[in-house]
Amino acid sequence: MVNISNLGYPRIGENREWKKTLESFWKGNITENQFESEMRSIRLQSIEKQLRLGIEIIPVNDFTYYDHVLDFATMFGWIPTRFGDLSEQPSLHTYFALARGNKDLVACEMTKWFNTNYHYIVPEYQYDRKSKLLYNKPLASFLEVKNELGIITKPVILGIYTFTQLSKGYKKEDKYAVVKELLPVYIQMLKELEDAGVEWVQIDEPAFVLEETNEDFQLIKEIYSEICEALPSLSIMLQTYFEGVEQYHELITIPVKGIGLDFVHGREENVNALKKYGFPEDKVLACGIVNGRNIWRNDLEESIQLIETLKSHIQPKDWWIQPSCSLLHVPVTKKKEDSLEPTVLAALAFADEKIEELVVLRKALEFGSDAVKQEIEKVKQSFEHLNKLNTKSNDIRSLSEEDFNRAIPFKERYQFQKEALNLPLLPTTTIGSFPQTKEIKIARQQWRKGELSESDYRHQIKLKIKEWIELQESLDLDVLVHGEYERTDMVEYFGEKLKGFAFTKNAWVQSYGSRCVKPPIIHSRVEFMKQMTVDETSYAQSLTKKPVKGMLTGPVTILNWSFVREDHAKEDIANEIALALRKEIKALEESGISIIQVDEPAIREGLPLKKRNWEAYLNWVTRAFRLTTAGVQKKTQIHTHMCYSSFSDIMDAVIELDADVISIEHARSHEEFSSYLAENPYPLGIGLGVYDIHSPRVPSVQEMEQNIVGSLKVCDIQQFWINPDCGLKTRDEKEVIQALSNMVISAKKVREHYYSILS
Repeated sequence: MVNISNLGYPRIGENREWKKTLESFWKGNITENQFESEMRSIRLQSIEKQLRLGIEIIPVNDFTYYDHVLDFATMFGWIPTRFGDLSEQPSLHTYFALARGNKDLVACEMTKWFNTNYHYIVPEYQYDRKSKLLYNKPLASFLEVKNELGIITKPVILGIYTFTQLSKGYKKEDKYAVVKELLPVYIQMLKELEDAGVEWVQIDEPAFVLEETNEDFQLIKEIYSEICEALPSLSIMLQTYFEGVEQYHELITIPVKGIGLDFVHGREENVNALKKYGFPEDKVLACGIVNGRNIWRNDLEESIQLIETLKSHIQPKDWWIQPSCSLLHVPVTKKKEDSLEPTVLAALAFADEKIEELVVLRKALEFGSDAVKQEIEKVKQSFEHLNKLNTKSNDIRSLSEEDFNRAIPFKERYQFQKEALNLPLLPTTTIGSFPQTKEIKIARQQWRKGELSESDYRHQIKLKIKEWIELQESLDLDVLVHGEYERTDMVEYFGEKLKGFAFTKNAWVQSYGSRCVKPPIIHSRVEFMKQMTVDETSYAQSLTKKPVKGMLTGPVTILNWSFVREDHAKEDIANEIALALRKEIKALEESGISIIQVDEPAIREGLPLKKRNWEAYLNWVTRAFRLTTAGVQKKTQIHTHMCYSSFSDIMDAVIELDADVISIEHARSHEEFSSYLAENPYPLGIGLGVYDIHSPRVPSVQEMEQNIVGSLKVCDIQQFWINPDCGLKTRDEKEVIQALSNMVISAKKVREHYYSILS
């Protein structure tokens, strides 16, 4: 028997209703009751839609008001003591304060969800607090759908092992004790689900695909043996994704009713494991055969062959076919994409279309591939037509080693740059973007619709650049930026000016909280067409004697934050983008720009989940960055920026980028990165973010001063920069001005203190 299952559905709605509701509540435009009512409507509509599309095993509790990991942290009372001693479900205001902070409290740390661009809130364990079930959100979600729609759904639970692996606040040697303390709480949560009539529960354990030790897996087996013993009638689907399972032979001995495997990203490893060790005949096998992380149509013929191959080796109790992971990582539907080139559109499948593909695959598995012959042929034709769009590739094979390396070593060129730029000790700057005002957004929409002329639109952009150059000068920042008012997104903007990209109207994907991104589509060879940033940057530079940074997005981030053809080598695409950006950097230099920032926040995000694959990945991504930047003159200072990831794993590779200055998110990580730097000093220029820009909270001068002084304990003062954590695009203008004012004052106070010592 073959059933169609789903692991999770996009939360944001077809028109980002979820985002709009969130932001309306945060601004005080709607009441809490209105907020709850609108959110309830959005989640119930998504359940009804999945049912209409053909999902038979529908997930519930994949919906959240901010982040699913944060939901479980608040459920279990894993809440930092600074938020008080909560004995019941936190209020909405406390919940959002955990995620975003407020005027009095610093938000919890935020980082990337495995190797995706989704950000989760990091749970914080407290030794002096006992874990307890403050409320049961999966139960409430299940009962809501059952009572309102009469549908029995499959609650989605973040597994106890993955939850603790993703958490902070406890020592590694205490992991066993922490898990064992939390286990009764998990069992209580699951018992309440069982008592309410839940038939299947999906427990997500993506951490099982990491390189866990034998000791780790013994703990995993102990956890689930205890859970299954306590809940013998509850059917548990133990779900893995993002890679192949490391210890498959141990996984299949766990006494759960079903196991889910990713046959897209972990295909080879999982298939080989099934062939070698088989699969229990008393368990359900959930096959992730449609890519939940990319937007290209599924190769139906290949998927059918895969299932047939598996059938020849194993005979599970039942088969589920499903996406490889939650559809959270793809847009909702392509039905409104009427402006895409038909050849590109025909090759795409968003969340709704992926569900339709599963329906086709089930039909093929039940009645044979001849029953879906027409659909298979359509997929083949869509890619044949798409391949005709391919342009001639830049000749990356003719590159020499000289193209990847700066001509002069860091120490020599950095001293030259300091003298040429004439900057003070502890120079201040920002990461690049300033608030995108309502007026600018309206002007951009009017311009795109043809309701505003090109010259009028550019005039409005220049007015904002001029306004903020003057503001930065009044704040006395040392290195200025033009503000990026012409940019909708740090990747989309560049893709629109490069050959080989396509763009959607409504293909939004959640990145963190209410922040949604619209990734470009790389469908063919990438090539430089025209200057992309020179006009705005050189105009800003003409308004001031202080240096203005050129602002570019790096090749690896453009690659990782786009939807990329799966049949093209990522290394080649990265190098094509690098060569295009190299031309832009040369144009910036020729226009008189002496500092150029090439942002690479996605390098860490793209790191393979298996450590054995790290070296090969880091080798080509660092080379792509150097290919972008290595051709500059010695007087040109190259900056880069990274945020919201664990960087200690890749600092050797970060050094290999050979950027003169790197700015890294630091305020929200609560100085944990400083501990790493204390033992592993960074040899190049560095700026550790002194305040969290993702919170509406404006830190005091004293707080920022303390952050700077703390950073200088582990960083060379002669190579240290003062900057916020990230770009300021999403913040309110008044917040930005006050925060930057405090930042500059704190920098001057520390600077004066050190000048007095040095004199």
